[in-house]
Amino acid sequence: MIPELRAMGVSRGGKAGRCAVIAVFVATLAGCYHPRETVGEVPVDYRQRHPITIQESDRTVQVFIGANRGELAPAQRADVLAFARAWRREATGGVLIDLPSGTANARAAADALREIQSIFAAAGVPAEAIATRPYRPADPAKLATVRMTYPRMTAEAGPCGLWPDDLANNDLRTHSENRPYWNLGCASQRNLAAMVDNPSDLVQPRAEQPAYTARRTTVLEKYRKGEGTATTYPKEDQGKISDIGK
Repeated sequence: MIPELRAMGVSRGGKAGRCAVIAVFVATLAGCYHPRETVGEVPVDYRQRHPITIQESDRTVQVFIGANRGELAPAQRADVLAFARAWRREATGGVLIDLPSGTANARAAADALREIQSIFAAAGVPAEAIATRPYRPADPAKLATVRMTYPRMTAEAGPCGLWPDDLANNDLRTHSENRPYWNLGCASQRNLAAMVDNPSDLVQPRAEQPAYTARRTTVLEKYRKGEGTATTYPKEDQGKISDIGK
């Protein structure tokens, strides 16, 4: 019995030794791992450094009304009509009209308000979407205006012109790794945000429109007959002012 017990003890001791070796090896590997430090790292991609954000902001149009005139000028009617059409296309809320009160042109502004509301109604802006409130200007010497405001989605980027580091410094890491300076790409991002017509296009594409079936049927029919599918225009040379190249 003694040899058997000794054999069992050796077997158990070998397993325990192997477990201890594995545990030491795992601890050694864990000690060699160092998580990458990301705090304070500067993004290399300019789209991450100067991201375009989508947010809600107000669009305001001011109408100047003289004290002795209670109607809009032709150019002002065009501005109000364009404002109403833009509201139907991009607004995320109702229209707020600030009407001057207690000023020299308060009576004329109230008369012009009725014309503004009629233009809104003709453009398809419902009356329940329009709210009016009086206001007193901070400086009575300045001409008080009729202000029309509605909220909409806008895209913005920046601010630009920030230089946290000197380009002529002796930072060997920045120069050796060929990293872009902080302000690079900010103006392009800001211009793109200002020029985009629909800010949601920067986030997701628009839905596809149905195909023009009349033209597609014509092209497929020509293809079936073995004819050319190129579009031919009558009198296509009529607009040319030169015969060079014929």
